[in-house]
Amino acid sequence: MSKYEIIIYWSEADKAFIAKVTELSGCATDGSTYREALAHAEIII
Repeated sequence: MSKYEIIIYWSEADKAFIAKVTELSGCATDGSTYREALAHAEIII
């Protein structure tokens, strides 16, 4: 199983948490909560 770093931050412009996986080009998602953004990132990984 591969492991990836997920960077999660609040975007004031989007009014959402953004989750980015820098090792995977274009892999980013969002969520209304920190946990939701993390869950979405885990799904697309």
